[in-house]
Amino acid sequence: MTSTNEITIPGGRLHYEVRGDGPLLLAMGSPMAADAFAPLADALASRFTVVTHDPRGISRSPLDDPNEDSSPEKRAEDVVAILDHLGAETADVFGSSGGAMTTLALAARHPGRIRTLVAHEPPALTLLPDAAERHADVDEIVKAFETDGLEAAWTKFLGTSGFEEDEAGPPPSDSPEQDLEDGRRFFVHELRTTTRYEPRLDALRDGPFRVVVGLGADSGGLLTRRTCAALADELGVGVVEFPGDHGGFIWDPEGFAKLLGDILL
Repeated sequence: MTSTNEITIPGGRLHYEVRGDGPLLLAMGSPMAADAFAPLADALASRFTVVTHDPRGISRSPLDDPNEDSSPEKRAEDVVAILDHLGAETADVFGSSGGAMTTLALAARHPGRIRTLVAHEPPALTLLPDAAERHADVDEIVKAFETDGLEAAWTKFLGTSGFEEDEAGPPPSDSPEQDLEDGRRFFVHELRTTTRYEPRLDALRDGPFRVVVGLGADSGGLLTRRTCAALADELGVGVVEFPGDHGGFIWDPEGFAKLLGDILL
């Protein structure tokens, strides 16, 4: 059974969902909404109470100002708002891609709220020796959206990130209008701030939590392979290989859930 909830956050509202029973686990992406994590949450629900949510400005989490930028820091405060609404002091947190950057910001701002942090393929470009070039690539992706639209931006994003040419962007929803709006939010108001976020390495090293850096077994050609290696090296931990690629939790939720649950319990 899934319960749906809505809470007020500064400048908007936040949609979140709760499944299962057991230790509290928050699973998040950005810009991926709760629906993308539903199969993973269902697979984990026999072992955990799993909370998923639509990030600020995405899908069912509208902002009063649709032109307000999203950042890992703001999204981390939203995660705390969910914890507070649930009356939970701590939780395990799993974040993938932009959601992994949210968890890294959460660790810096609210270290006492985390038990184990699993960062799956965080695009932490600031950790790379060629960060300036990679940031320039991001600027070109945003320009492609502003000049040529959503499809062109996704094509450039996927190519720059290391995906194969025939790979598509996220699966379309039942609402093309929502897909366009979520794409606008991502490319115009989120991509730069997410990839330019500088993880607080001291907070990650010294926090009262365990950090796991995850990489998809099939993600060897992706830019996130480099960012995962850089983050793990800075923290003095190994990289844990998860099933699939960047979206492994979507394509193999059962296998992904088995490994994630074993790591956390």
